[in-house]
Formats: sequence, C-alpha cells, structure tokens
Amino acid sequence: MTILIETPRLKMREFTLDDLDAVYAFSINEDVTKYTGDLGLVKTKQDAVNVITNVWQAEYKKYGYARYALLCKETDKVIGFCGIKYLPNEQRPDIGYRMLPEYWGKGLGYEAVKATMDYAKNVLKLDNLIAEAVVENIASNKILLKAGLKHVDTYERGGFTLNRYE
Repeated sequence: MTILIETPRLKMREFTLDDLDAVYAFSINEDVTKYTGDLGLVKTKQDAVNVITNVWQAEYKKYGYARYALLCKETDKVIGFCGIKYLPNEQRPDIGYRMLPEYWGKGLGYEAVKATMDYAKNVLKLDNLIAEAVVENIASNKILLKAGLKHVDTYERGGFTLNRYE
C-alpha cells in the first residue's frame, strides 16, 4: 500500500479491510472516543467494516482524501487515524485524528497533525482547514494550536462544548 505521509515516527496511508482489527480496537476504546461525538458508534466488527468501506474508502473516491491509517513506524502497526475529511455543511475540509492511549503523550499527535496539514496544503492543494476539539480535551486543543491553527470560536453541539480552530 502506498505511503502518503511519512514523519520520523509515523506513516499514513489509505485504510483497507486488512485494517479491520485495528479500526475495531481504536473505535471501541472509550478513552479514544469519549470526546469525539461517536462514542459507541462502532459496536461490532461489521460496524468497523462499514466505517472503512462506506465512509473512508467512499470519501477517497469522492473527494480524493479522507482519514488515513496512522501507523507507528517502529512496529508497522495501525495505531489510529489522522487525515482530512470534507464537511459538506461547511464546504471545507476538517482535520482530525485519534490514536490508542498507549501512544499518547509522546508528541505523535502533533507530529501527525502537522504532517497532515502540510500534505493537505502542498499535495492536495487544500486551504481553509478547520478543526474542532472538546474543551475538556486539553491535549488536542494544545496540539491544534501548536500546529498553527487559531482558536476562532467556542460553542455547544451534541452535548459538548467545542473549540473551533481555523
């Protein structure tokens, strides 16, 4: 599979059905999904298949990008995702990421987000990226600011208070 983005410690590529077990593992982990708005969305491996095929792979075809499999170079294991998602209601791309808790606190979130932002700008020729993070998710808010996004708004949606970045 073609590596689209590479950093010193990470690789990113499109998801395939071979990633089913990894997608299922990070999608059912409540620590990973508690601030995402889709806690409990994936309950079975079939739900994970549906996300891979009907969301990510469909978006690769429709928009030319979506969330990418995030791999730890050291183990070549899928540890989460990072990528761009087109938001039709916003008519612009959103950057998002998540990874298994054992990879938190090592700078990998920043490394992934920054590399993805560079890829979006230089390869995909996208600008005007947005991102959201739940206010209580301190680490993600810090990562988005460090990556160069600016806080522009705070609002309520879906039971969360969200910070919006552009």
